[in-house]
Amino acid sequence: MLRSLFLLVALHLCVDLVPVQSQGPQHDNFIIQYLDRRLSQIEERLSHCEQNSISATQKIYELSSDLRGHMSTLSIFRSEVKTHVDSVSTRVERVERELEYLENKIPTQSDIEMEEALLEQQIKDIEHDLKQKAKIKAENDCSTALTHIKSLKIVKKVGDISGSWFKDPSEGSNKVYLMSGIRNNTLLEYVSLKRFTEKAVTPAAKELQLSVHWQGTGQVVYNGFLYLHKADTPNQILKVDLLNGTVVDSTLLPGAGQIPVYSLNPNTYMDFAVDELGLWVIHTDSEYEGNLVITKLDEVSLAVEYAWNTQCKSHDAEGAFFICGTLYVVYNTRYGGRSTVQCLFDIHDTIHSNESPVIFFPKRYTSHSSIHYNPKDKQLYAWDDGYQTIYKVEIQQNEEVTAQ
Repeated sequence: MLRSLFLLVALHLCVDLVPVQSQGPQHDNFIIQYLDRRLSQIEERLSHCEQNSISATQKIYELSSDLRGHMSTLSIFRSEVKTHVDSVSTRVERVERELEYLENKIPTQSDIEMEEALLEQQIKDIEHDLKQKAKIKAENDCSTALTHIKSLKIVKKVGDISGSWFKDPSEGSNKVYLMSGIRNNTLLEYVSLKRFTEKAVTPAAKELQLSVHWQGTGQVVYNGFLYLHKADTPNQILKVDLLNGTVVDSTLLPGAGQIPVYSLNPNTYMDFAVDELGLWVIHTDSEYEGNLVITKLDEVSLAVEYAWNTQCKSHDAEGAFFICGTLYVVYNTRYGGRSTVQCLFDIHDTIHSNESPVIFFPKRYTSHSSIHYNPKDKQLYAWDDGYQTIYKVEIQQNEEVTAQ
């Protein structure tokens, strides 16, 4: 096409040169040949330019494809880096909390650099405090075990099918607390068990609206504070002051919240318990193949004092409770049946599951959504298929249990 265009231009030039006859036909042929050579050269250059243009376009397309591939790879790297940064941030926060805790426990340099006489006096005071703490620990230590669940008393039927109720085991407290449902923020407080059992409660129960919702049925009240698993979080523990309903402290329990603590209560991921030794949390950890894990908490600071991996399985468990540092796990069937204690774990290692017989609950073929032991009155407070029930228990010395 380009060649035809140039030929037309050449012919037009030839026509324009026709009037110039004075120079002769030989001169005209020379001009035509010259123009034809020039047009061929121009056409060749244009063809070369066109080929270069096509080659450049192809290279640009290939470069664009490579850039798109690199952008996709960079996007993946960016997502991975963000995930790693979030993980590192979480670990840094945890380390900061631990460092802050250690800083509060470790004396400062100015405290260390003191006069020798004052240091000796402080050492004597510390030795005295340690002796006092050892004495208190020995006095509070337990050497008893559960041998029998003697009787059942159906106290009342109120609230949802699932829930929890309990008493504050601290000295001077007779209040009863009721938390209906597996997710709520309303706590009912009764002045005594007698008032709770009355049909027409006078005065009416105190209704406390919490600023957060709880998850599951594992809550407890201890020394005027409510301990709960915060809803919509995997493992956040809150400590709530019952005088005003405000959250006074919180912590994250490592390893908890991945799977339900009991397979028959799928909405409970952390179960709190109180016994003669203090505050406990029962939970599971995927690293321990579905075994229950028990963690001792400081009820004041929520710091983890120690954790044990038990051999008691979460499968077919419906609840558990503590008595004198021993975990008793209650099993049932998914259709409801007679509850039995088939596994226990003693932190003192004085009694073992293979040495203890199966303990049966009184005949009532239903299921429990919560079971809480009260170390003050030595009774179990259970939520039994919507009924609030009390079980009386029989406890003996560990030596007597082993001998039997």
